[in-house]
Amino acid sequence: MKFDAVYYEPDSLSYELGKQLKDQFTDLPWIPIDSHNSIKEMREKENAEFGKMKRNLIIGTRKTHKYVENQKVSDYLVPYTSSGCTAMCLYCYLVCNYNKCAYLRLFVNREQMLDRLIKKSRGSEKPLTFEIGSNSDLVLENTITSNLLYTIPRFAEEGVGSLTFPTKFHMVDSLLDLPHKGKVIFRMSVNPQPLINRIELGTSDLQKRIEAVNKMCEAGYPCGLLIAPVMLVDGWKELYTELLEQLRDGLSEKVKKEMFLEIILMTYSYIHRAINGDAFPNAPDLYDKELMTGRGRGKYCYKPEERKKAEEFLRSEIKRILGDVKILYVS
Repeated sequence: MKFDAVYYEPDSLSYELGKQLKDQFTDLPWIPIDSHNSIKEMREKENAEFGKMKRNLIIGTRKTHKYVENQKVSDYLVPYTSSGCTAMCLYCYLVCNYNKCAYLRLFVNREQMLDRLIKKSRGSEKPLTFEIGSNSDLVLENTITSNLLYTIPRFAEEGVGSLTFPTKFHMVDSLLDLPHKGKVIFRMSVNPQPLINRIELGTSDLQKRIEAVNKMCEAGYPCGLLIAPVMLVDGWKELYTELLEQLRDGLSEKVKKEMFLEIILMTYSYIHRAINGDAFPNAPDLYDKELMTGRGRGKYCYKPEERKKAEEFLRSEIKRILGDVKILYVS
């Protein structure tokens, strides 16, 4: 992975991972900053520079450790070892949080974060599931930090319950032989390949994602698929039918037998439209005033009647093509 520069909090170099990253990227310019949350020169850049900003790596320590209750695939969303991403999905919800500063930030105090997580897991009366990948893509991050190689064996040995994370990347080979003890739920996000090409910029191809989830399931990880986000673009029914057929033909029998599905319809925003219009002028506009309605602070979601029709279609096609696979939720 190529970066142009590293912006870093000087204290981060006192951590083992900080020192490792300094050696790893020693040939790049290292620019000291007061806080990874407030880099003045980044915030002042034009939206058109969004793609270039993604070529900077930010290193610091995570100060906020608040767990957020979640009632979907996990009990808690856990702030973990990174936020942001190098990919440039045109709908990315992290852009809503960080605006054009949705570049990759690495937090080097992983020991502190995992200590806290393990303590929380052991103090519960029932086994809990912790979502550690809600702020970033940990498979992508792992290619830089090896944080999953640190996290998975240690939680498997000391933690109670489960960890889970989603990904749009295929680089899982280093995870296959880890002693996970079935405590890590791997979730692969999928979309039709034409939408990956046009909208999920910088992510892995669908076929590679399918191969990755097959490998992880064979290695004993519990696995699920996210059909997410579902985009009601022109021809969307044909696109998602083709996706389901590719999943039927490409997934291993073990995956098809054991997997679960999550289905999430796309949320878009004013921020996305502003950034995408300047940074990716040739990209499709995902806002559709006929299908969408406002929700919250500058966000758009599909109208209730459109969501209902989409859910009915997807449930019907999933049953027809994949059989009685478990659908955890549609949101």
